[in-house]
Amino acid sequence: MTDANAAAAPSRSRNFIKTLEIDTRLLGMVGAFVVVCIVFNVMTDGRFLTPRNIFNLTIQTVSVAIMATGMVFVIVTRHIDLSVGSLLATCSAMMAMTQTSFLPAMGLDFGNPLIAPVAILVGLLTGAVIGGFQGWLVGYLSIPAFIVTLGGLLVWRNVAWYLTNGQTIGPLDETYQLFGGIGGTLGTTGSWILAVIGVVVTCIAVWSARRARIRHEFPVKPVWAEIALMAVGAVLILGFVAVLNAYEVPSRVLDRQFEAAGQSMPEGYSEGYGVPYSVLLLIAVAVVMTVVARKTRLGRYIFATGGNPDAAELSGINTRLLTVKVFAIMGVLCALAGLVASARLSFHSNDIGTLDELRVIAAAVIGGTALAGGVGTIYGAILGALIMQSLQSGMAMVGVDAPFQNIIVGGVLVLAVLVDIIYRRKTGAT
Repeated sequence: MTDANAAAAPSRSRNFIKTLEIDTRLLGMVGAFVVVCIVFNVMTDGRFLTPRNIFNLTIQTVSVAIMATGMVFVIVTRHIDLSVGSLLATCSAMMAMTQTSFLPAMGLDFGNPLIAPVAILVGLLTGAVIGGFQGWLVGYLSIPAFIVTLGGLLVWRNVAWYLTNGQTIGPLDETYQLFGGIGGTLGTTGSWILAVIGVVVTCIAVWSARRARIRHEFPVKPVWAEIALMAVGAVLILGFVAVLNAYEVPSRVLDRQFEAAGQSMPEGYSEGYGVPYSVLLLIAVAVVMTVVARKTRLGRYIFATGGNPDAAELSGINTRLLTVKVFAIMGVLCALAGLVASARLSFHSNDIGTLDELRVIAAAVIGGTALAGGVGTIYGAILGALIMQSLQSGMAMVGVDAPFQNIIVGGVLVLAVLVDIIYRRKTGAT
């Protein structure tokens, strides 16, 4: 009887997961992330899971996570982009020089409200043009993406150096710096409003998906399973916002703010940071990229081409132009990542984005994107970026040397590919 109960327990667990239609790969990534957090929290005597460290971990993840969403499309179409870190540096250099040199020469003084928008637009155009050019070399001239982007890794890193004459450029515009994280947040009230909106949108999305499946006569989960997913989503959103709100602004900073306003800070007054603007940018990118992947013709073409390039071309898909579009999207996302990275530093430095190509590819692969093409998710790539940053942050906190950190990251990348291969063999996935 005991053996029968023991055998039935795993079966019930599998049936429960099947009923909820939970991606087992996603479940494994979440489990790995939880294990990483617990291990480092124990090793740091509870400092890893403090609101302050979680806040810092969040803003440090954003730039890599933004690029990882684009890397999903690149890898899904059976290509690779080794130039993302160098392209980030070039876009960052262009935005920095626009703010500190080009626009002031045109009469726009430092502090002008047009400086940040124009600089960001220049960065986005730079990323789109360079990314599209690399995609043209791959798609129309049939040069392997590995070679094109390996060359890009060397070219664009040094283009960024020449743009700035090897100098650190800063300080950057104050409005521009708001996208860096700690300097620009919603505050506690705005964050709670965002959390409520997020919960409502999550519930509507789950229920709308259920109604759509019913309308098309597809099988649906039990109502209790839908409610359980809504509840889990609500708890995660509210918990995340609560943790970020718990990280309080230092009293000396608040005191300076009150002094600037000609007031004295009330005794016992405190204020939380809340959700950073950079995280809002990541959320916006994730939503747009998910919609593109699931709801648009471009997304269908990307996954169809990755699944079988020859069949896709025979069906009428212009795979060459599609390659240009995918690399142009990657370039735009590199520019957004450059915005976040340089804004967080408040200046452009020559080493910005160094080794980000490793982190971005690792994030996409850990997140379940198959190097064979045709398979990948946006949310998986973001979770993969969070796992990678958690590893690096945790190792830094326990005193692991930077070279050994890179050794660990490289090992994790190889392990992730091995796990992907084993998973696909066992599940029969292609």
